[in-house]
Amino acid sequence: MGTVTLGVSIAVPEPYGSFLQERRAGFGDPAAHGIPTHVTLLPPTEVEAAALPAVEDHLAQVAAEGRAFPMRLAGTGTFRPLSPVVFVQVVEGADECMVLQERIRAAHGPCARELQFPYHPHVTVAHGIDEDAMDRAFAELKDFEAAWTINGFALYEQGADGVWRLDREYPFGSGEPSEGGSPLVPRQVDVTRPTAPSPW
Repeated sequence: MGTVTLGVSIAVPEPYGSFLQERRAGFGDPAAHGIPTHVTLLPPTEVEAAALPAVEDHLAQVAAEGRAFPMRLAGTGTFRPLSPVVFVQVVEGADECMVLQERIRAAHGPCARELQFPYHPHVTVAHGIDEDAMDRAFAELKDFEAAWTINGFALYEQGADGVWRLDREYPFGSGEPSEGGSPLVPRQVDVTRPTAPSPW
């Protein structure tokens, strides 16, 4: 059956999602229209197509144990010089994202994988473009702010054309644990240092 490339993320809702996607395109990022605006929970991961049902079941269980939480974006940051990425910062909701991504990548689950860099939730607005355009993205979005309530996450699949498409949404449950699980309770993490260069 071959393999598929999957990613799990929190979508940035309208009107913010389209606004940031258009700004990313305007800065000259050729990937802008193929990547919905999001906060990554599982970076691009190649899995056997036959494993997709197990992945979906796992994500459904993680979501069932989650509960809604507030997210706020404000200002810009960058992974340069480690990686040519400018992003909008997650200033509220980062702890909950940390817990979610750890559960999604659980060692016993079908999405288990190591990360190249420590996890740092963010919204990419420029990647791999010239330095002047990166500087412009950093400066022009420094006053951007958005806030909303996170009620779940979604699974995306990358097509042969490089475009990421929604596969399935996973709304949070009541926050009650299933057998062997525990409620989604954020722990304090340091998200002040950009340490996870990733364009997705």
